[in-house]
Amino acid sequence: MTERPYRPLVKAGDWLVCSGQIGMVDGKLADGGLRGQLAQAVANLSALLEAEGASLEDVVKTTVFLTHMSDYDVMNAAYLEAFGDHRPARSAVAVAGLPFSAMVEIEAWAYRG
Repeated sequence: MTERPYRPLVKAGDWLVCSGQIGMVDGKLADGGLRGQLAQAVANLSALLEAEGASLEDVVKTTVFLTHMSDYDVMNAAYLEAFGDHRPARSAVAVAGLPFSAMVEIEAWAYRG
């Protein structure tokens, strides 16, 4: 296995900066299309945060990368399911492609002050 050229999470003072997470589980993309991949990506993000004593409730900003901006409404519905009533600031960006042909990737900043 090749060494990662980055860290999945970096602590910067009271901030936790999470690298982009795709919907990988057990070495493959989650089933369920974009909804399933986003749910798994958020679960992966949550696991990173929990390892540092944080949670999704601490997330203040996310960026969602979509391979098809036509999936925006589906992404919004899945995002609401994943985050519940918590509403971090968010950007959504269309990209030409993502690792492993993922449909969606999410990165986040969490504050633990």
